[in-house]
Amino acid sequence: MAMSRRKRAQLFRGAQYALLVIVILVAAFVADWGEIQRAFFNVDAARAQFPGVITTALVNTIVYTALGFAFGLAVGLVLALMKLSPVGPYRWIATVYIEFFRGVPALLVFITLGFGAPLAFGLKFDIYSTVMLSLGLVGSAYIAETIRAGIQAVPAGQREAARSLGMSQGRAMVSIVVPQAFRIILPPLTNELILLTKDSSLIYLLGLARDEYELTKFGREGLNATGSLTPILLAGLCYLIITIPLGYLSRYLERRTGRKSERGLEVEA
Repeated sequence: MAMSRRKRAQLFRGAQYALLVIVILVAAFVADWGEIQRAFFNVDAARAQFPGVITTALVNTIVYTALGFAFGLAVGLVLALMKLSPVGPYRWIATVYIEFFRGVPALLVFITLGFGAPLAFGLKFDIYSTVMLSLGLVGSAYIAETIRAGIQAVPAGQREAARSLGMSQGRAMVSIVVPQAFRIILPPLTNELILLTKDSSLIYLLGLARDEYELTKFGREGLNATGSLTPILLAGLCYLIITIPLGYLSRYLERRTGRKSERGLEVEA
């Protein structure tokens, strides 16, 4: 008697659960729990990180990310408008910029601004300017494409209605199209903020004073001082304090935007 499709799906799902349980049990029996506890869950090493991991490292990570995101958002908006411009040179400049900074690793941008700019041009940025420019230059390339897609997603009727009311092209764009586009792209912008939060760790390569430490640098210094990986684990948990709420916010905005779009389609229907 042939097995039904539903029965085969249940058996396949059951086999997957069984395999997962076996892998967990094997890992649990093979692992050296005493060594894991000493390496990752050293209470004394964790206690030594407070309160600096919060008051210095976590705060600096948030500040660095906020600076980079604000700069990237401003530049990204200008680039998006340039790429949608009917003027050819604006589109070409925006395209070259976007393709360049999306193609090079963020690490190279940090090194260029941190070490190359002072040597080549005599420009010496403080740490806040360096991280703002580095994160902003890389982030703006992605944000520009997100904003451009959002602007193009706004129904053309909105722009035509604004023009019929006597608004200029620029006024219609600023007052009608761009605000609607930002409501559409809030979820991907939140994801970009999460990526910049993690990229802010690259600043540790440039050398920091202790009061400028972000989470990764703080964790590495803790590792050197204690010989335990607990400070690294603690730094990772602090990153999650930032990124998990942002992830939930992104999904909430995505659902909310989706519901609004469905209501809009119902009204139009």
